[in-house]
Amino acid sequence: MATSKSDNDSDAFSFEGDWRSFAPIAFTNLLLSIVTLGIYNFWARTRERQFLWSNTRFIDDRLEWTGTGLELMIGYAMAIALLAFPALFIQFGLQALVLRGYAEAAGVIGILLYLLVLALTGIAIFRALRYRLSRTFWRGIRGGSNEQGFSFGLSYLWRTVIGSLAAGLLIPWSMVSLWNKRWNVMSFGGLQFASTAKAGPIFARFLLFYLLPFLLVAALGVAAVLGMLGAGPMIAENAGQLGMAVWLVLIAAFGYFIFFVLLGMISLFYYAAYFREVVGHLTLGELEFEFTARTWDWFILALGNALLIICTLGIGYIFIGYRNWTFFIRHMRAYGEIRVDELTQSTTREPTQGEGLLDAFDVGAF
Repeated sequence: MATSKSDNDSDAFSFEGDWRSFAPIAFTNLLLSIVTLGIYNFWARTRERQFLWSNTRFIDDRLEWTGTGLELMIGYAMAIALLAFPALFIQFGLQALVLRGYAEAAGVIGILLYLLVLALTGIAIFRALRYRLSRTFWRGIRGGSNEQGFSFGLSYLWRTVIGSLAAGLLIPWSMVSLWNKRWNVMSFGGLQFASTAKAGPIFARFLLFYLLPFLLVAALGVAAVLGMLGAGPMIAENAGQLGMAVWLVLIAAFGYFIFFVLLGMISLFYYAAYFREVVGHLTLGELEFEFTARTWDWFILALGNALLIICTLGIGYIFIGYRNWTFFIRHMRAYGEIRVDELTQSTTREPTQGEGLLDAFDVGAF
């Protein structure tokens, strides 16, 4: 069974559902989550994934999600129990040490706890991906990994710290290397994933994102100076009786708006290149993957999500997962050959609980 880059009609991924059939699930999940004070959220997420996976076709068969709400709830409960002591110590213990005159010790312990949180975040990201692969079935075959995530947690710790050095200029290397390390120990059935992405092709876009705040601050500084030197009052006189204070407030408001709008746009410019790079260098056996979303596609997705939430006073948030998943599937491609008759069941160990740490840290996993 094969797909070819020259055959545009043979897209390996397709989504066959629509928002109308998803709406009853979304609204029921919202109602039950409210009635149960959020407890039903774990089962709501399971129902949503069952719908999305079952309407996603890969080559000639649909995906299947086999995870349960109970697994997600147990994972979350375990994560909260694990994090309870560090959280309480950060909240009260460090303050007590400072008040007793042990400010240096409090500082050292605070740094160590921060590093611990970084390592646990890495473990959370790794285990979430492992769990999702282990509960995703295609033709009765599932994915997974034999790694527990502790090694990745340490890698996430030191690579994140190194990435922040040199004023953050190594962040693209950190992001790409962590992507490679995570996927290179994952498998699906008897096939091993392999990722060989490089940071070089995306560094120029990151540099633009990195330099933008400095350029904007410099531009606002020049505008403020011109205002104090007389350009502001001159404009104010032509426009009416605004005054210097109003002129400076307008500059600040305009700068604030431009800063976040442009920064958001440039971040999409960077992340579009990032996902094309990392997905484009991901393979599974003889299959090669490609992600075709450009910056404009990401912008339309982000704008649509924002307008959906704003115009519905927040209720539209229940459709964000649906929109993000369909966006992913629409732009995902796979080329090469997969020998179904030789595809064996995965022998990786199945995790017994869900994405508890991921939920507790409120971070996402691709």
